[in-house]
Amino acid sequence: MWKKESDRFEYLQTLVTEFQDTDSDEAKEQVLANLANFAYDPKNMEHLKQLQVADLFLDMLTEENDNFVEFGMGGLCNLSMDPECRDFILQSDAIPLVTNCLSSPREETVLSAVGALMNLAAPSSRPHISDVAVVECMLRFSLCESPRLRNLAHVFLQDCCSEDQVGRARREMAGRTQTALGIPLPKD
Repeated sequence: MWKKESDRFEYLQTLVTEFQDTDSDEAKEQVLANLANFAYDPKNMEHLKQLQVADLFLDMLTEENDNFVEFGMGGLCNLSMDPECRDFILQSDAIPLVTNCLSSPREETVLSAVGALMNLAAPSSRPHISDVAVVECMLRFSLCESPRLRNLAHVFLQDCCSEDQVGRARREMAGRTQTALGIPLPKD
């Protein structure tokens, strides 16, 4: 498809410019969806870093528009697979923004948030990622009807949490009837 690498960069740059220049939410949603998809391909990673697309995705996490949040979170999840991008995201103090997305009513946004948290797990970030409120949320997700979310929550609990953390969260949940931090389960 690409004749040369510069064609790939120019195309991605055109998308970023279009996002910045348009006033149409629909056009912005389309561009974000495309950029999130391009973030999945490691061949695009250097170009996306150069274009500072991680900042764009991070900015979307606080938008009112649920589509902006969904595509921003999806793109961030994809970028977080790259070690350099992961470090940038962590240095941007993005974990609270990502954990806020766990309360989204959209399953895709929640799935991307859980995936991003798993990708962002590093020795320095693990205390925040496996915070008791997040572990309680994953325990609730592990019981939900959605097989994708249920399975991903189980993987998160196995890979990102110690048995002690899971046990502590279970005990705290058993001691009360409300949900962790009011984070609702996404609608199935």
